[in-house]
Amino acid sequence: MSEVIYGTRELKRARYAVATVFCVHGAVTGSFATRVPWIQEHAGVSAGQLGLALAFPAIGASVAMPLAGSISHRFGARTALRGLLALWTLALTLPSLAPNLLTLCVALFVYGATAGMSDVAMNALGVEVETRLDKSIMSGLHGMWSAGALIGSAGGTLAAHLGADARLHHVLAAGVLTVAGFVACRWVLDLRPTEDEEPPPRFALPPKSALLIGAVGFCAVFAEGASLDWSAVYLKDVLDTSAGLAAACTTGFTLTMAIARIAGDRVVDRFGAVRTVRISGIGAAFGALMVVVAPNPVVAMAGFGLLGLGIAVVVPLAFAAAGRSGPNPSQAIAGVATITYTSGLVAPSAIGTIAETTSLVVSFGVVTVLACGLVVFAGVLRAGDRTRAKVPEQVSPAAADPVRKS
Repeated sequence: MSEVIYGTRELKRARYAVATVFCVHGAVTGSFATRVPWIQEHAGVSAGQLGLALAFPAIGASVAMPLAGSISHRFGARTALRGLLALWTLALTLPSLAPNLLTLCVALFVYGATAGMSDVAMNALGVEVETRLDKSIMSGLHGMWSAGALIGSAGGTLAAHLGADARLHHVLAAGVLTVAGFVACRWVLDLRPTEDEEPPPRFALPPKSALLIGAVGFCAVFAEGASLDWSAVYLKDVLDTSAGLAAACTTGFTLTMAIARIAGDRVVDRFGAVRTVRISGIGAAFGALMVVVAPNPVVAMAGFGLLGLGIAVVVPLAFAAAGRSGPNPSQAIAGVATITYTSGLVAPSAIGTIAETTSLVVSFGVVTVLACGLVVFAGVLRAGDRTRAKVPEQVSPAAADPVRKS
C-alpha cells in the first residue's frame, strides 16, 4: 500500500468510522439470529435440516475470505469496504426469503461469504488505524461489534414479540444498516496500492505465522461458542435451574464479553498483547474449572462470567497480530478468520457430541484445557507487541484531506 500521512484529527475520525462499521456488522448478525425460528418455519425445515443449513454461513465465509485482499488491492481499502459491507447488510434479506432447504442453504452461503469478506476488510483497516495511532483499539472495535449484535438482537426480539414478518423486518433493517455503513465508510482510511505493488493472489494458503496465531484464536472462539450455545443448557440440565435463570446466564456471558472488549484496550496498552492473553487465559481456565466443579448455579454463572472476561480480548488481539505478522495483512487476517470461523462452527456440535458420549461436565473440561492453551501459546501474539511507527501530530494546515506520497 502507498504511504499516507494522516493528522491526529483524521485518524480519530477514521477510528470512529471503523468502529461504526464494526457495530453495523454486528447488528446484521444480531438481526438474523433472533429470527431463525421464523426462518425455519417459513422454509419448512426440521431441526436437523436447520442445523445443516446453519453450517453454510461458515462454509461461505471460509471460501470467500481469501478474496478480500485482492478486492482491496484492486479498488482501494475504502471502496472495497464500502462495497463489501453493503453486500453483507443487503444479504440479511436473503434467508427470510428462502421457501425451502435448498434455497435456504444457498442464501446462507451468500450471507456467510459477504460476512467473511467484509470482516477481513474491516479488521485490516482496524489494524492499520491502530498502527498509526500507536495504541490498542482492536479490542474496543470488537466490543463495538458485540454492542451492534446486542442492538440487532434487541430489534429482532421486539419484531418477533410484535409478530412482524421477518421478510419485512429484515428489509427495513438492511436498508437502515446499509445507509449507516455507507456513510461511515466515507471516513475510513483510503489506502491504495503503489503502482509497482504486485496484487495478492486470489486464493492462497495463509502464512505459517497466521496458522499459529489462528490456533490461539481457535481456543478462544471454541470456548465462546461452547458457552453461548450450551451455558443455558448446562445450568438447566446439570444444575437443575429454571429456564429463566439459565437464559440469564447466557445474556450475562454476552454482556461480560462486550464490556471486557470495550474496556480491554487500556489493559493491552499497559501490559502488552502477550501478557494480557496469558493473564486472561488463566482467568478463563479458572472460570471454566468453576463451571466444571460448580455445586450450584451461582458458582456456575460466576464461572461463565469469568470465562467470558478471559476470552474477550483474545480474538481482537489475534487479528491485530496477524495484521502485523507479514507483508500481506489481508491474507494473514483471512487465514486467522478462517480458523476462528471454523472453530465457531465445530464448537457447538463438538460439545454436544462429547456430552452425548460422556456428559456436559466433561465437555466443559475440554473447554478448560483449551483455555489453558491460551496461557501456553500466548507468545505467538508477540507481533501485536511490536513498536508501532509514530504518527506525526501535525500536517499541513491545508490537510483537510490526507497527503499521499508517491
